[in-house]
Amino acid sequence: MYPALAVLEALKELLPPTALQVLWVGGEGGMEQELVTRAGLPYRAVPAAGVHGVGWRRLPANLWQLLRGYGAARRVVREFQPDVLFFTGGYVAVPVGLAARGRPMLLTVPDIEPGLALKVLARMASCITVPVEDSRRYFPARKSVHVTGYPVRRALRQWDRAAARARLNLEADAPVLLVFGGSKGARSINQALLANLEALLAEAQVVHISGSLDWPHVEARERALPEALRRRYHPFPYLHEEMGAALAAADLALSRAGASILGEFPLFGLPAILVPYPHAWRYQKVNAEYLVRQGAAVWIEDAHLPQKLLPETLALLRDAGRRQQMAAQMRALARPQAAEEIARLLCSLQEQSP
Repeated sequence: MYPALAVLEALKELLPPTALQVLWVGGEGGMEQELVTRAGLPYRAVPAAGVHGVGWRRLPANLWQLLRGYGAARRVVREFQPDVLFFTGGYVAVPVGLAARGRPMLLTVPDIEPGLALKVLARMASCITVPVEDSRRYFPARKSVHVTGYPVRRALRQWDRAAARARLNLEADAPVLLVFGGSKGARSINQALLANLEALLAEAQVVHISGSLDWPHVEARERALPEALRRRYHPFPYLHEEMGAALAAADLALSRAGASILGEFPLFGLPAILVPYPHAWRYQKVNAEYLVRQGAAVWIEDAHLPQKLLPETLALLRDAGRRQQMAAQMRALARPQAAEEIARLLCSLQEQSP
């Protein structure tokens, strides 16, 4: 969702308002529709469900959802008559891509390894963009593949360290650990953090984006802290507009290894401890492996988090030299113009549209 919003921002800079008509096609309900509507974009929902890794009990219902989605997508395509289609993944992409086959399509792959939906769409795509050079190996050589980087929203780029810390009520000089697990949070990360919270707060300020599911437990834990430590703990259920401030303010991140880390952490030169989600095929593991190989991150297995979170995090918080080296390696991976590059490719495809 966020990569698509970043590219749309760039498109609005390239094209006059009258030349750009956008329809966002997404899933039914959920956070996506709320955020897209907040951005002022028209939204159409299409039924969809995953089939990769789904147990046989759920498979028939999910296949029926995809069939319903194909019918709904055909109606959307017939009514809107798009000149070009832009996909960043998700279950909805498959029925929409099938319904619009034959039209120009640009496929942006957020993770290093494409998911099953994107692999299916790659067969129909006119053009594919990928976050890193390593991603090329997942596509046939005959395909038009461009290494653009991961597109990052402009709202994230506006923050500098001083302004970010002031906005989040953080001390200017004490180190900051940013902890988050994605839009819905990550229970294993939340639990391991809360179990070691006092020891970490003795070393650093902690910005904790917990997700909504664990928020009541986080609030209760905050209230139980001694006053001196409570001032160093800054929990939030979710950050949208201020996510850039959290990234700019941090000295070290502890997070899952979703696709956004390939763009957001390099943009801020933010070294990271990555904990790939263990139940999402291997996409997060591939992302984490890549950043670890570059010397920009370290990796903790989710199952080992209760034992390893505290010693690994304290070791990095206490070693400013190592963090600086990791930050330099992370910053070297940044491609801040990714959204603009993808927007230009979309314009090129639109010009070729009959």
